Amino acid sequence: MKNYMPEGKLISNNTNKSYLKSISTLNEAKEAGVILEAKALMCDCEHNIVVDIPFAKAIIPRVEGAIGIETGETKDIALLSRVNKPVCFKVMDIITNDSDETLVILSRKAAQEECIANYINNLESGDVIPAKITHIEQFGCFVDIGCGVASLIPIDAISVSRISHPSDRFYNGQDIYAVVKGRENDRIFLTHKELLGTWSENAELFEVGQTVGGIIRSIEDYGIFIELTPNLAGLAEPKDNVHIGQSASVFIKSIIPEKMKVKLIIVDVFSSSGFDKSLNYYITEGHIDKWNYSTEECHKQIYTEF
Repeated sequence: MKNYMPEGKLISNNTNKSYLKSISTLNEAKEAGVILEAKALMCDCEHNIVVDIPFAKAIIPRVEGAIGIETGETKDIALLSRVNKPVCFKVMDIITNDSDETLVILSRKAAQEECIANYINNLESGDVIPAKITHIEQFGCFVDIGCGVASLIPIDAISVSRISHPSDRFYNGQDIYAVVKGRENDRIFLTHKELLGTWSENAELFEVGQTVGGIIRSIEDYGIFIELTPNLAGLAEPKDNVHIGQSASVFIKSIIPEKMKVKLIIVDVFSSSGFDKSLNYYITEGHIDKWNYSTEECHKQIYTEF
C-alpha cells in the first residue's frame, strides 16, 4: 500500500528522492515500474504537465495526466489544479536527442491504473484508509484515496455534530482518515464520522461544572445546539443575538448518558477568527464491521453497519 498513498506522501521519501537523482536512477525506476512523485511546475498551453526534475525536461502528456481525460469523463481542471503540488507518475520513456538534451515522458494515469488494480479494487466496506482533502463543495468533500484517485465524503457523513458546510470541518490539502462505506461499479463511497468516537468516548472528555469552548451549530425555538467536539453537541437554552458559527464559552450543567444529552449554559458568545480543524481520531487503521455511537443505557441506537 505504501506506493498507493494520496499524492504528496511520497515526495519527501528517501527512496523517491534517490530515484530522482539522475538519468541512471530514473531509468532504474522505469525498468522497475516504480511510482514516483515530484512537483508539478506548470501546465502548458496544451495542458501537458511540466514536472520538476532538475536534470531533464519532464512532461506528463495531457492524455496521461489522469484516468478519463482522453474520454472526457475527467475534466482538464483536474490537471490544472495540480500545478504547484506533488504529482505521482511512472516513467514511460527517456529520450536523448543529438544535442544531449533529455526528455522524460511520464504517466500519472499509469500510476492511477496500478493503484486501482492493486489497492483500491481490494478495499472492502469497513476498511479504514488515509485520504487527503482535495476539493470542498456544499454537498461534501472530494478526497484523494491514492495516486490522485478521487472519492466523496457526503456532508452528513463527516461528523455527528451537524455542520452547515464541509469547510466548517475540513480544509483543502488536509490529511484525514476515512472509512469505506461501499462501492458501486468503479466508485468508492466513504464516511468519516465513525472515526471520531462514540458519545461516551467524547463525553468522557468533559465534567459537570467545567466551562469550556464550543461552536454554535444550530439555533432552534427550544434551544441552541453547541458543538463541543465534532461528535458531541450539547443543548443550551434560547438566547438572543447569537448566530450559527459563532464561538461560545459554556458551563456544563449536566451530562446524561441514558439520554445522550449534555445540558449547557451559555456564558459568552463571540466571533471567532477561525475554527480549529484539528481532529481527534479514535480509529486510524484496520477494519470496522459495526460502529455504535449510542450508550448502552439509551433506547435510541445510532449505528453504522459495514
